[in-house]
Amino acid sequence: MSDEFDKLRAGLKSASPAPEPAAKAEALRRAMENFDRHQETATRTRPMSDRPGRAGFLTGVREMISKMTSRPALAATASIAAIGVAITLWPQIQREIASPKPHPDTFDRTIVEVSPPAPAEETATLRGTAQKANAPAGADMAEADAALSDAMPAAEPVFEAAPQSLARSREVGVISGNFAAAPPVSLAAPAEDTRLAPSRPDTEAYASATPNPVKIAAEDPVSTFSVDTDTASYSVIRSSLTNGQLPPKEAVRIEEMVNYFPYGYAAPEPGEAPFRASVSLFQTPWNADTQLLRIGLQGVLPATDDRPPLNLVFLIDTSGSMDDPKKLPLLKQSFRLMLGQLRPADRVAIVTYAGSAGLVLEPTAASDQTTILAALDRLDAGGATAGQDGLQQAYAVAESMGGDGHVRRILLATDGDFNVGLSDPEALKDFIAKKRESGTYLSVLGFGRGNLDDATMQALAQNGNGTAAYIDTLSEAQKVLVDQLSGALFPIADDVKIQIEFNPAAVAEYRLIGYETRALAREDFNNDRVDAGEIGAGHQVTALYEVTPVGSPARLSDPLRYGSAPDGGPAAELGFLKLRYKAPGGSTSQLVETPIPATPSEADTDARFAAAIAGMGQLLSGPKYLGTWGWDEAIALANGAKGDDPFGYRAEAVQLMRLGQSLAR
Repeated sequence: MSDEFDKLRAGLKSASPAPEPAAKAEALRRAMENFDRHQETATRTRPMSDRPGRAGFLTGVREMISKMTSRPALAATASIAAIGVAITLWPQIQREIASPKPHPDTFDRTIVEVSPPAPAEETATLRGTAQKANAPAGADMAEADAALSDAMPAAEPVFEAAPQSLARSREVGVISGNFAAAPPVSLAAPAEDTRLAPSRPDTEAYASATPNPVKIAAEDPVSTFSVDTDTASYSVIRSSLTNGQLPPKEAVRIEEMVNYFPYGYAAPEPGEAPFRASVSLFQTPWNADTQLLRIGLQGVLPATDDRPPLNLVFLIDTSGSMDDPKKLPLLKQSFRLMLGQLRPADRVAIVTYAGSAGLVLEPTAASDQTTILAALDRLDAGGATAGQDGLQQAYAVAESMGGDGHVRRILLATDGDFNVGLSDPEALKDFIAKKRESGTYLSVLGFGRGNLDDATMQALAQNGNGTAAYIDTLSEAQKVLVDQLSGALFPIADDVKIQIEFNPAAVAEYRLIGYETRALAREDFNNDRVDAGEIGAGHQVTALYEVTPVGSPARLSDPLRYGSAPDGGPAAELGFLKLRYKAPGGSTSQLVETPIPATPSEADTDARFAAAIAGMGQLLSGPKYLGTWGWDEAIALANGAKGDDPFGYRAEAVQLMRLGQSLAR
């Protein structure tokens, strides 16, 4: 608006003849006298006999026109017109410049049209303007501008709009406010922020590490890691993509994505170890000059009647952060599904924590579902998150439940927001590490987004000899707590470690895809005091290595000139696989060994689908080693390897890839 006012003033100046100072002053003086005389006579009724006749009236009109059309009068009239226009426009100009604009997403507060000043105020303003403009001869236009600025009325206050006027404001863009009901807001200070209150800040934290690098087999031939059967990362990624956002890169853990899906691995034979290892070697989809080595472990699945009784403690976060439909309400629905899978010999207790911990349900037979469900229904969210108190009480309750041969497990359900007591993942790690010696397992179920503390959840599960899953839908609760209940709750092997020694005669380079947070030192493999992951009944573990054969043009590093390791020629073995595990509750590990053939084979459906998911994870976290291979290739590979997909998990993954492709553009 200020630009338009400048144009108006410039136009008036150019259209009017330059005023003569003496004539200007005289014209203004006469105008004010006539104005004052008009004001005085307007206050009383004029007698009809004093009115001039028609001839006198015409004569007066001619005389007035003659005076008004003289050069001095025209100049004065133009000046007064400019002043009048400026006075009329100034309130709107002032409002446009000084008044805050309403936020486009809300109509809580807005600008209201205010009437111009009262006639008396206008009179005083006009009189002051005329006196300043009647300056001595030689006064320039800058002085007139200063006089005009001094005479401008102050900007009107801003009023709160009445709620009933908001609907109409959306249609016409002008608000008629309820002035009596709303106090004015001074423009001397910045106006109150009119936007809606912001939602809870995003404080999500994820357990992540630098992606595994390519290693040279001749220099570092041994790779060691702890098995991982967690699936939380895949569910978090699904939650992000279905909500129209790419997941945070640190939330992508490729091994958890690959292990989310079931594969057709051979089960162990009676009398063998509680799991069976399978290996296969096939061409890498994104690099024709490298190969993928797949290691698959299949745990034994005992009959339901043969499994030991379960002492289960639900440790439920009821803090204020759980007050969300995707958190505590979904948690209650999920546990309802699970109760139907428990046997009469199983027992359930419920401990909650918020401002303080409390035992909500004494150990109760799983067959008494009415009592258990009533205790769940009474739970409400509120207070801070006293996680330490809750964990301490849950362990105490689990240990008190006793029972020889019973499996004791704490199932912690939380959004991970520990803000009272132990909140540091390292402190929690030490606390849980001491408690796992009692033989009580700890698994974690994550709920909700926004303040999901995945780092804390991973620290708890990995050090509590348990698993971590993330539940974002009731369908996911069905998968984790019904379809895979035995694997989630009943361990068949503890502290399972994998170590591969690659043959430098066959392998130039290799990299482990994923498992960054499960890496172990080479010497940790034989140390039974070093904790590792567990395998549950019927559970599977899948690990993928990308290997570069000796002589392949895909080699990223130059061979050493003076290296002593062999660097050429065929080799019968690609490497040697070793596994260590303990029986549940045991202290001494057992060793399983098997050679890895160097001859690649045709990739089966499961292998191709696992490779597609590994490619998806790399596309989401950083496609450093994928070359030109992208979303189209990943989608085609997964779509052609869905195979037998009774629950639609693989079809869902293809749809998530399509969403990822669209969001990544």
